[in-house]
Amino acid sequence: MQAKNRDKPEKLVLATLILVAGVANLNLSVANVALPSIGFAFDASQFQLNLVAVGYSLGLAASVLWFGAIGDHYGRKTMLIAGTLLAIPASLLAGLAPNIDVLIVARIIGGLAAGMAFPTTLALIAVLWSGNDRTKSIALWSGIGAAIAALGPVISGYLLLSFNWSSVFLITLPLAFLALLMAIKYVPAHINETPDSVDNVGGLLSLLMIGTLIMAINFAPVPNQGIFVLELLVFAVVALILFIYRQKHAKSPLYDLKVARRQIFWVAATAGIIVFGSLMGAMYIGQQFLQNILNYSTFNSGLTILPAVVCMVLVAPVSARLVSSRGSRFTLLLGYIFCLFGFLTMLLLWKEGIPYWKVGLAYAFIGVGVGFAGTPASHSLTGSVPLKREGMASGTADLQRDFGGAIMTSIFGALLTAGYAKSFSTKISGLPSSEQSQISNNIISELLKSFDSASNVALQYPQYSSNIISAAKFSFLAGDHWAYLAGILAIFIGGILIYFKFPNNEDEKTLLESYEAEDK
Repeated sequence: MQAKNRDKPEKLVLATLILVAGVANLNLSVANVALPSIGFAFDASQFQLNLVAVGYSLGLAASVLWFGAIGDHYGRKTMLIAGTLLAIPASLLAGLAPNIDVLIVARIIGGLAAGMAFPTTLALIAVLWSGNDRTKSIALWSGIGAAIAALGPVISGYLLLSFNWSSVFLITLPLAFLALLMAIKYVPAHINETPDSVDNVGGLLSLLMIGTLIMAINFAPVPNQGIFVLELLVFAVVALILFIYRQKHAKSPLYDLKVARRQIFWVAATAGIIVFGSLMGAMYIGQQFLQNILNYSTFNSGLTILPAVVCMVLVAPVSARLVSSRGSRFTLLLGYIFCLFGFLTMLLLWKEGIPYWKVGLAYAFIGVGVGFAGTPASHSLTGSVPLKREGMASGTADLQRDFGGAIMTSIFGALLTAGYAKSFSTKISGLPSSEQSQISNNIISELLKSFDSASNVALQYPQYSSNIISAAKFSFLAGDHWAYLAGILAIFIGGILIYFKFPNNEDEKTLLESYEAEDK
């Protein structure tokens, strides 16, 4: 930590920042294991469940750039406290939601709260530490944060053994209160803040651009919503064009396009979006697979995450050493290889009736991959920007996780929705005409909505229960295989980008030195 801040206990400051980030990470992941319970309780469609899963990361991803810049100017500690404070009523609203729509809104508000607090944690690490201490701190922040996110399903699964779905959203309240008190007491204020004004117009455009893009992906598989999806996409493109124009001409741009064009910065940002998105997408699909197809209890399905948690914690410090000795490119590619193994395991081995080791193996591969790739993806961003732009770097690091998570979860969810509905529709079409005529349009609509809706129908017609559940499982597997293929394709694209565009160890050091000289 820099000399002028040594009056603050270094370990307590870092512990506070990791805890604040942990509240955001835990809120991000607690919903996944509860999705089948939520779907059953509200008779929700797969589309609505997708929005519950992605709503938090939507709010976070859409706001981090804007809120990060506000923290850079007005005070990072202030934003840290404000975001942690807002997380408390957001969690309460989610836990007490009377219907699925209120729950989705509460998740988005919770994401906006995290958008205030989460980017600030990395920005403060970047300005409070330097050199190897910064690398080690980022490794701890990245590894523990990812592990906390992965532990969310374990905690949720245990709670759901005794309580209903609302308990998973209330569990973060004591952690949020503790994080708030520690932030007030231990986090130093007014460190390397910029006097430049905040580009609020650019901030609003970034929020609209990211938000409408994510919503368009989620609405894509919904029947009769093609025009609306097209309108959302057009809105997102227009917002992007206006955002770029604004950043080129604003006196104090929200996002420095000159810095964003730096090779290390934009390649690391893209690589992080894919790898962190892969983790969140895999967890999202995996939790539904375990409960719907393998009939795991909520707690057992949550426990399956442990290999990923353990691997991320163990690998994070190794990743930091590899970044120092072999460079970010090597470490990123190593992480990508393990993520690829994870998705291949899911695609080839995850079927009905499989033993646990096939599940644990896939999660272990994903955990090792994210453990290796997380540190260089974040470290490369903070190392390639000037101190006054650390909010931009931390905001981009958060976008890696949250925009990546929102995009990959949305894509996976859309493919699951479309694949499930197509497969089940084919099953119904293959029935003899005499049997088809006995199924009303309302029942067909319920069967095609989601696995949970089909389960509700099976309860209403016990004489056909086994046939309905069998068809629902077959259709779910068809949809989740589409999602795993999308994950494999994304990893391939990201790996090729890193291999050809990210500099090797020596070139990386040279580029970082040139950036530092340029920023003086």
